[in-house]
Amino acid sequence: MPRYDFRCRECGDTFELSRPMAASGDPAACPQGHDDTVRLLSTVAVGGRAPSPAPASGGGCCGGGCCS
Repeated sequence: MPRYDFRCRECGDTFELSRPMAASGDPAACPQGHDDTVRLLSTVAVGGRAPSPAPASGGGCCGGGCCS
């Protein structure tokens, strides 16, 4: 389930809520009980490692050995 970040305009508290995507735009009360909140834009961090690109080999006159 996605998590959404919110900030309370009254107390300045920032908090997260897990909710279905269908409810992403629903209002959220801050943990202090205030109702004046705004949803923040979240960034997505994806971890992991991509494989290294294969070394260039052959192809064309500059590396394929077709020039003498």
